[in-house]
Amino acid sequence: MKKDRSTLKAVLIGLGALLYGASPIDVIPEIVAGPLGFGDDAVVLIGAGVAIWRIMRRRRLRRGAPPV
Repeated sequence: MKKDRSTLKAVLIGLGALLYGASPIDVIPEIVAGPLGFGDDAVVLIGAGVAIWRIMRRRRLRRGAPPV
């Protein structure tokens, strides 16, 4: 039987996004670009949220639960 690792994937994606947001190393540094520097952090956090939502939705569908 195959193990369901969707929860682990979702947690790792979330942790990675949070670590990127807290990291002083950025694609667009806040210190240089000011408020625009938060744009790359926002994109990573939104992308992680979408990825986690898709993982959890697929998991619910596999288990036969109604989609949200």
